Amino acid sequence: MRRLLVFPTAVERDPAVDAWLDVLSGELGTIARRWFQAMRGCGPDVRELLHDSHPTACVGTAAFGYVNAFTAHVNVGFFNGTEIEDPGNLLEGTGRFMRHVKVGTGRTIDPQAIGRLIMASYADIKNYLS
Repeated sequence: MRRLLVFPTAVERDPAVDAWLDVLSGELGTIARRWFQAMRGCGPDVRELLHDSHPTACVGTAAFGYVNAFTAHVNVGFFNGTEIEDPGNLLEGTGRFMRHVKVGTGRTIDPQAIGRLIMASYADIKNYLS
């Protein structure tokens, strides 16, 4: 059964998301900014907010992705991770719906594969909503 996580307070550009990203420095900050920018660029219907204290991207009000920074890596996560194809076997996690990719120092991951996961997640939610 499909579950959508909906955030009626999502907006086109949330200053709190930019503030969160601005606090990060170094490689992890660069990684988090890169992948959240990719989520922002998926389409004109992308909205955002901080959810559980990390940047979350939505199609309208339905969440599709997030970034979260840890000590040694950034999670690029997908609320519908179990629903999207992952030909590169990058997705991790055991939750009922969500999956993530760990990106960070010493991890070699194909950036095009992450970009494809982001677009797949966005498209999956967009298609589900239509």
